[in-house]
Amino acid sequence: MPATIRNARHEDIPALAALLAQLFAIETDFTIDVERHRRGLALMIDGCGKHRCVKAAEAEGGVVGMGTAQLLISTAEGGPVALVEDIIVDPPWRGQGIGRQLVDALEAWAWTHGATRLQLLADRTNFSALDFYDHIGWRPTRLICLRRKQTAGSRSRCTKG
Repeated sequence: MPATIRNARHEDIPALAALLAQLFAIETDFTIDVERHRRGLALMIDGCGKHRCVKAAEAEGGVVGMGTAQLLISTAEGGPVALVEDIIVDPPWRGQGIGRQLVDALEAWAWTHGATRLQLLADRTNFSALDFYDHIGWRPTRLICLRRKQTAGSRSRCTKG
């Protein structure tokens, strides 16, 4: 195996944030903000491991890839599903099976934690990623992703109702 897949640690955050910058450079819906990415990674790594997971691919003493997953509750499935995100392998290390190793590790984590389905979002113009996911058995759905970002006027309070 060209890489070892392991749980990410705090000391990996600079390398993981650099990988996220590579990923977000090709995803037009996101902007690169390394400090924000570091905060998000710290929140993920600080979790208990029961609901979120960050995997790092290590080779030749450095982090060369990463992937994350989080559990959500699906009313359609009647239980947990895993949202897979941030799959990225540094370009010199691509084509060696590391992406597949990362996805396999995230899948194993998700199944172990009761997930009944895995889902992910991919940029529709990231053809190499779409080809990769197709090659390893992921299939598109008829769903589309919509989002709404918080603005100063959109803050609301959660009330029981």
